[in-house]
Amino acid sequence: MVETLSIAVIGAPGVGKTAIIRQFIYNDFSEVYTPTRDRYVYRPSVILNGNMYDLKILDGRLAGSGSQDREWLDLRCRRVRNANAYILVYDICCVESFEYVKMIRQQIVEHREGSSSEVPILVVGSKRDLQRQRFTPRRAVSVLVKKTWKCGYVECSAKFNWHVVLLFKELLGIAVARGMKHNHTPGIRLQGALQRNRCAVM
Repeated sequence: MVETLSIAVIGAPGVGKTAIIRQFIYNDFSEVYTPTRDRYVYRPSVILNGNMYDLKILDGRLAGSGSQDREWLDLRCRRVRNANAYILVYDICCVESFEYVKMIRQQIVEHREGSSSEVPILVVGSKRDLQRQRFTPRRAVSVLVKKTWKCGYVECSAKFNWHVVLLFKELLGIAVARGMKHNHTPGIRLQGALQRNRCAVM
């Protein structure tokens, strides 16, 4: 039986959420920014260490109802709120986008009924190719995310396809590991690479 993992990719407008997803699935990048006006669901299948997983990737634009808290609680965001795992994306050049990630993470902590420690969260710093314009040193952000928030942290560049596959591998590894602990399912090793050429749109 192939396991399905629902992943919500969330972040402020313009941080590169769709670019990351499309680079991962289609090996494609567009220089032209087109705002995401509707929520999209992508359904690739991936192989990790000989095991197949169906991913349901939600391009997590929230409802746009004004207040960020109301956005999260909006009924239209139910699929995003109930995702199995989260990728929270910020632009390393934009401090406001990191503040948005802080807010979303806090919403997850408050509204997942005490289970937030079991919900895999990966914080992703996008646009790594613009390193010189970053708003704060990488180490400072990494320490906050890893030590205080207890979340995974990866930086990537969708433009140059740098660490894009790695970030999905990292999140899937965390999700499988926590699923193993919860379901007591032995025998799945996580050392293998996520095989990019085996990804397919369902």
